[in-house]
This record gives sequence, structure tokens and C-alpha cells, in this order.
Amino acid sequence: MENNRFKTLGAYLKSRRERLQPDQAGLGGSYGQRRTPGLRREEVAILAGVSATYYTWLEQGREVNASREVMENIAVALQLTPDEKTHLMQLWNPHEPVTVPFQDRRLKPHWQPIINQLTDPSFITNERSEVLAWNPAAAAILADFAVWPADERIMIRILFTSPELRGRIRNWEEFARHSVAVFRTYYDKHPGDPWFSELVQQLCAESGEFAAIWKLHQIQIKKVTRLMVQAPGTDDILSFDIRSLMSLDDQPDLHICVYTPVLVDNSKAI
Repeated sequence: MENNRFKTLGAYLKSRRERLQPDQAGLGGSYGQRRTPGLRREEVAILAGVSATYYTWLEQGREVNASREVMENIAVALQLTPDEKTHLMQLWNPHEPVTVPFQDRRLKPHWQPIINQLTDPSFITNERSEVLAWNPAAAAILADFAVWPADERIMIRILFTSPELRGRIRNWEEFARHSVAVFRTYYDKHPGDPWFSELVQQLCAESGEFAAIWKLHQIQIKKVTRLMVQAPGTDDILSFDIRSLMSLDDQPDLHICVYTPVLVDNSKAI
């Protein structure tokens, strides 16, 4: 498990380094012609004020006990966003548990009638993106989750393998990238859980698009995002802002996804 943590940290650093272009870091004219994407390891090391060997060991997943100052400097060198930096520090922090046990507790029955009262499409899911409960509006506008067996009712998988849902989502590529980034955050949080690894392997085999997005190693803390979807049986395009309500009944791995309609301002229409 400890080795997995270091390997995950190394893979994450590598993905961020390859994303950052030399001209973004002020290194456009350095080191001649480039054969690999992004910055070189020695360039990140220089920017972070560490030796190239030391940084290379970090990327290789060796058990290097880096200091907080070193990780802060690397975060600056790689120009990480606040969410990306938070994720990096969580991967690094030696005081965090090596693996976060997945809490496979059943959803308490009182939540189904609660979300049934919501008029906006809503469903309850966990960090695996398993859909545990949903209201009639979600079934009507998003997907009829009842058609999938419970062990296949996984939102990230449905998003990539349901032609019907994909055909109705008008901003599918943007929404898919966001969804994979959120799922990747949870994947890295559970490095010792084979369920996550098996699902990713399955999805990579089923969907080349998922495999390509997964290789980007993007992460995203849950925040408000937008979905544009065609209403079933009509030509109407509905826009929703997706909000997440966390920690149901002191279960931090559970949350309600509420799809609130976006009100269109037609006052400026000609």
C-alpha cells in the first residue's frame, strides 16, 4: 500500500510535467530540440530548487520523504491550480492514511422519499459513482437507472457506454472530461482498492475516449458544473447546473447530485 502511494504521487507529477509547455515556464529556448512533451525532469528540478536526481526519484515512485517546502516548490514549478495543489499535498502528506477504506454501507431508506420530493433531477451517489437512489425527474430527463443492475449502475460507466445518453448530452466532451477528473480524484484517494482499478481497466477496454482522457491524469474537486441535455422525445435543450450536497448521515462518501435548471434570459433576444 505504501509503495502504491508513492507510485501514484510519481504518476501524478509526471502527468503535470508533461502538460506544462516550456514557453509557459519561461524555458522556450532551453535545451535545444525536444523529443518529449512538456518540460524535462531536470527543468522542473531547476524551477523547484532540487536536484534532478531527487525529482527523478519522486517521479519514479521511490520512497522519498520529501519535505512540505519541497512539495510546495514543485507545485509552483508545475503551475498547479489550487485544486491540483490540494490533491498533490494529499498524495504526499505522510500523516494521511496510506489508503482510505471504502465505506460500503447501505443507503438509509429514509433518503429515497426525501429525494422523491425534489422537483429537479436528483440522485444519490458515492465516491465510486454508483447511483444508489434517484427521483422520478432524474429517470425522466437523465436516464432510467432502473434498467441497469445495481452492480452496473455506475454513473461514470453509463456516461461512456450509453449511446442514448451520450446522444442527448450536447456538451458531452466537456462534461465527460470533468466527470473523469472528479472520478480520478477519488481513484487516487483509494490506491489499494481493486474495485477502482478493475473498473478503470474495463472502461479503458470499452471506450477509447475514456482511455484517452484517463491518460491525461486530470483531477477535479467537485464543484458546480453545467450539463446541456436534450429532453427525451423532444427537440428542447435543457441546461442544468449540477450541485453536490455532501456527507449524508455522517457518511462523507455519499452525496446528492441536484440538477438545477438554468434560467435563460430572453430579454436581450432580438
